[in-house]
Amino acid sequence: MEWLAQHLPEIATKGADLVVLPELFACGYAIGAQTRASAEPAYGPTSQKLGELAQRFKLAIHCGYAERADETLYNSAMCIGPDGTLLGHHRKLAIPPGFEREYYTAGQGITLFTYRGFKIATLICYDAEFPETVRHAAAFGADLVLVPTALGADWGWVADTMLPTRAYENGVFLVYANGSGTQGDMEFLGKSVIAAPNGTELARASRTSEILYASLDPAMVRKAQLRLPYLLDRTSLDLLV
Repeated sequence: MEWLAQHLPEIATKGADLVVLPELFACGYAIGAQTRASAEPAYGPTSQKLGELAQRFKLAIHCGYAERADETLYNSAMCIGPDGTLLGHHRKLAIPPGFEREYYTAGQGITLFTYRGFKIATLICYDAEFPETVRHAAAFGADLVLVPTALGADWGWVADTMLPTRAYENGVFLVYANGSGTQGDMEFLGKSVIAAPNGTELARASRTSEILYASLDPAMVRKAQLRLPYLLDRTSLDLLV
């Protein structure tokens, strides 16, 4: 959170409306046994701090954190609006093999929220590696999909090719926010990307820590989906199952 507070003045000065942070940004990803101790309720200290920052800098903040609901832990993300209130919340659906399965329970469902003229869905890391999840979000009207992630350095194809493809095949904007550097025994890939509905990269990070900026136009979503109507034409494939 110190990093966020330090960089928000610059980010706000550049006119950002929405800041998207990596998976489990608030507590750290590869923290082992500290995972349970770092978990907190949805309306906990992280939510309060994000609300204060969002109001001060007049923008929305989308942040990954470890959520505790009773004794159950979820790998979650929240979006706090410029007025300090909760806009959207998501619990990771697909828990990958490894340490995450030791601590986190899978969430259920995808919800959308509206902000600055966009219908926005959240998917967390592994969630977006399944074609069905992004397609489901797009089919229910999402035109912007936010994907906080903690992708390891040996999974470059996911960031380089798979995620821009998810944007293209659904005609949506997709923001893939990854960590960089190392934490514990894990090395992160970096290479965050903002992909347009036509699959082009509006911004791409290197392996090092960077802040990406892009201007998104909802009209690009309509144009892309009309030009390549996968969402409309997919119904004809129902006969295959």
